Amino acid sequence: MVHPESLKPIGQQNVIWEIPTSYKKGMLVPARIYATEKILQGMDDGVFNQITNVACLPGIQQHALCMADGHWGYGFPIGGVAAFDLEEGIISPGGIGFDINCGMRLLTTNLSYKEVQPKLRQLVDHMFKTVPAGVGTKGFVKLSRQQFTDIMQEGTRWCVKEGYGWEDDLERSEGQGKIEGADPSKVSDKAISRGLSQLGTLGSGNHYLEVQVVRAQNIFDANIAKAFGIHTPDQVVVMIHCGSRGFGHQVATDYLRMFDSAMKKYGISIPDRELSCAPFRSNEGQDYFKAMACAANMAFANRQVILHRVREGFSKIFGRSAEDMELNLIYDVAHNIAKIEEYKIGGKNKKLLVHRKGATRAFGPGNKELNPLYQRTGQPVILGGSMETGSYLLTGTKKAEEETFGTTAHGSGRTMSRVKAKKSIRGDVLQKDMEKRGIYVRTASMSGLAEEAGSAYKNINDVVDALEKAGISKPVVQLKPVGNIKG
Repeated sequence: MVHPESLKPIGQQNVIWEIPTSYKKGMLVPARIYATEKILQGMDDGVFNQITNVACLPGIQQHALCMADGHWGYGFPIGGVAAFDLEEGIISPGGIGFDINCGMRLLTTNLSYKEVQPKLRQLVDHMFKTVPAGVGTKGFVKLSRQQFTDIMQEGTRWCVKEGYGWEDDLERSEGQGKIEGADPSKVSDKAISRGLSQLGTLGSGNHYLEVQVVRAQNIFDANIAKAFGIHTPDQVVVMIHCGSRGFGHQVATDYLRMFDSAMKKYGISIPDRELSCAPFRSNEGQDYFKAMACAANMAFANRQVILHRVREGFSKIFGRSAEDMELNLIYDVAHNIAKIEEYKIGGKNKKLLVHRKGATRAFGPGNKELNPLYQRTGQPVILGGSMETGSYLLTGTKKAEEETFGTTAHGSGRTMSRVKAKKSIRGDVLQKDMEKRGIYVRTASMSGLAEEAGSAYKNINDVVDALEKAGISKPVVQLKPVGNIKG
C-alpha cells in the first residue's frame, strides 16, 4: 500500500502528489492526488489503492486524478477523475457513480438574514413538506411514461416548458441542463418504474436543501460575487444537493451486470471488479452512455423541480413573488458524470471521455462551452460542505483545464464511515445542538442525520486551501448554514 511519505510532491506548494507507474503492475499512467500534507495524512488507504487501479484502465490519458475531498468509493475513489481516448478507451459506471448526475444547485435571494430569521422555522418546515426527503419518497409531479421519456431526453428544458422554471435557469446550468445523446430505449423498464414518481425529491444520504447566509468576512472576491448575484453582506442564498435517485441507481446496476460479460468478450482485464467497463465505442459502451445521459437529464430536471418548490415556498412565507425576491439560479453543476470534452494532449487538441466521480467541472474564463454570463469570471463551482460547517462558491480556472481536465473537488469529503458516525453520534442530540448554534434542521431520519454530522467530514477550509494552492479553482464566497432539510 502507498503511504503519504512515499509520494512524490509535484511543484512548490506541496499540494500535488504523484504515484509513479512503477508502483503497481499494470499502471498505464501515473496517479496524482491533490491535497495538502494534512489532508493526505488523513486519507484512507482505499484512496491510494483505488486511484492506482484506475490508472490501469485501457485508454486512460495523462494521469488518474483524485481531488482533495477524496475518500474510498465504489471502483473509483470519491473525488476520482480520469479521461479516456474515445477509440481505445473505456466507459465505467464505477467512474461515474450509482447516483448519476448527483450535483449542486445554488440560487440567490435579495433577502437579508435579518428579514429571513424570524420566519426561518416556518420556511424550513414548509419546504420539508413540499420537497420530500428520505428513502422511497415520491414527488408531487405525476408523470405519464411518455412525459418521463421526454424528461430523459430534454432534462431541464422539459421543466421550463411545463412551468417549473424560468428561461434563465437553462442559461445558468451546465450544458443548459441536458446531456445530448440520451436514448430512453437503452433504459430498463425497472429503472423507469423506479424513476416515474421521484421527480422533485431529495432522497437520503448526504442530499440536502439548505438555507445559507453570506457573511461579510466570507466574501473573498467581491467583483466575481457580484457578477454571480451575491452583492450584500448577510444575504440569504439556497443550495440544493441531489441527483437521479433510484432511477440512476438502477441504470448503473443494470449496466454493471452487463459489463461483467462484456469484459470477457473484449478481453479486458481489470484489477478490481468494481471497475467493470466496456470499450466506449462498443455497442455495450454506447448503450450505457445513452442510458447514463437519460439518468443525468432526469437529475437536472429533479433539481429544477426542487428549485421551483423553493421559489413557491419563499413566495408563500414572505408574501412576495420569486421574481421580486430575485430567487435567481447562479448555477447547476454535475459531479457524477462522464462527458465528451476536448483537451490538449501531446500538444494537439483531442476529444476525450472525462469521468468525474464526486468531482466538479471547473472551466476557466473564456472557455467556449461556458455561457456568456461566465466568460469573464470562469464557471461557478459549488463545493458542498457539511450541514454544520458550511459550503463554498468558487470559480474554475485555465490551470484546471490544463492539468485536471477542467476539474476540481465537489465537497469536503468524508473522514468517518456512515456506520461509525451512527454508532458515535445521536441524531436527536445533534439536532438540538445545531439549533442552539442557530442552524434549524428538519430530517426524515435521525440516524441519517447522525451520518451527516460535521465531524464525519474533512475541514472544508483545508480542502479549499488545497484547491486554491494548486490553482484549479478560486474561492469567491463561503456560505454558512442556518436552515437545513436532510433525507
